[in-house]
Amino acid sequence: MEAPNLDFLFYPRSVALIGASNVPGKIGNSIMRSITLRFDGKIYAVNVKGGEIEINGKKFPVYKNIKDIPDEVDVAVIAVPAKFVPDVIDECGEKGVKGAVVISAGFKEAGRADLEEELVKRARKWGIRVVGPNCLGVTNLENGFDCNFNPPERQARPPFGKVAFMSQSGAFGAAILDWAASHEIGMSKFISLGNMADLDESDFMAYLGDDPKTGVITGYIEGVKDGRKFFNVAKEVTLKKPIIILKAGRTEAGAKAAASHTGSLAGSFKIYEAAFEQTGVLSAKSMRQLFNYAKALAMQRPAKGNRVAIVTNGGGAGVMMSDGLLESGMKLAELSEGTNKKFAESIEKGELPEHMSYKNPIDIIGDAPSSRYEVAMRYALEDPNVDVLVVIALFQSPALDEGIVDAVARMREYGKPIVFVAPGGEYPHRIARRIEKEAGVPVYETVEDGVDAVYALVKYGEWLKENGRL
Repeated sequence: MEAPNLDFLFYPRSVALIGASNVPGKIGNSIMRSITLRFDGKIYAVNVKGGEIEINGKKFPVYKNIKDIPDEVDVAVIAVPAKFVPDVIDECGEKGVKGAVVISAGFKEAGRADLEEELVKRARKWGIRVVGPNCLGVTNLENGFDCNFNPPERQARPPFGKVAFMSQSGAFGAAILDWAASHEIGMSKFISLGNMADLDESDFMAYLGDDPKTGVITGYIEGVKDGRKFFNVAKEVTLKKPIIILKAGRTEAGAKAAASHTGSLAGSFKIYEAAFEQTGVLSAKSMRQLFNYAKALAMQRPAKGNRVAIVTNGGGAGVMMSDGLLESGMKLAELSEGTNKKFAESIEKGELPEHMSYKNPIDIIGDAPSSRYEVAMRYALEDPNVDVLVVIALFQSPALDEGIVDAVARMREYGKPIVFVAPGGEYPHRIARRIEKEAGVPVYETVEDGVDAVYALVKYGEWLKENGRL
């Protein structure tokens, strides 16, 4: 399938908000606040009442009809009662609008499939591509084009980064954006899919697959619009970049709830699981797991195998990591004779402590400074039997200094994926942020999160390898 060019939706030169409002708390007011915060394109307010709107310290004249706007309009954001939307689409068509983001609810999800069909019929007549209806809007974190109706003080926006997220649930999408912002996970684009009357999850997957600003595609879905289309697009896109899907409606009760929520047919989860497996899509079971996977794949290259080495200053954490990895289908790397010899010689020279263990997990014990970590990490990464390295650091030990940041950064020369785990509170969190920013290595708060990260790197690597891409 040829990817649709949807740049006009994310990089519009001009946008009109139909249903703009001067009244705080109204959807049309909140959207104006979002759009005017960072977007530097032309913004036009439209409301049949006319007048003037003052938002974020700027004054906007209000046009009574989109056709009254003297300039071209690329995108219309529509937030008027559902019954008026088809006629508004016609007006947008006469104006030459390319895309419409229909925030309005009251269509298929409310038993008005006829109204939704009419909306699509009118949009197709004019060649307008539609997001929604019944959606939260779209957000481009790169240029600040943001028609999300949740105000910034209620729902933060994450920094610009490599992860794109599309969601069939507006509320869940909002929570994801807020959560990503609080965890400083960079995002490229956010799409609230809504009812997918026109553009669906497959269209956006295809577009994001070619988007140079997106490195990982993630999504929350309850059901796909066209199974065959999804299968074909996903199989093609996953060879270029990873796709991670959190599929809701995995149980019978959940599937019924999905049907009443967006009007989508959730279908048997086993069918979805089989489709994900055959197309290389990673299936996440929770919001946290979705971003554990995404963060790892956005920051590290996929693993060429499933053999994992662990370096830790805490024996218990090493054991827990071993259990988690083995339960997820990974293998603990069997270190080569050459590596064992290196460790033995370093112990003899006094560079490493005599009572450490290097059988993997490599336990460099609780008094390990960053220099000891560096030796152990190098030996592990130089071993041909190691595909992935997990580094566990309990920063509660006073011996572990901040030199660990530079030590980890120097490990990039080996070209193997590294996952860092730093349990604890404020101090570990501060060092973790430095490791991510300065060394480019993802850091996780718990052993379980670290296991997720390794799984994603290995699983996606296997898919690429199977298809001759790694």
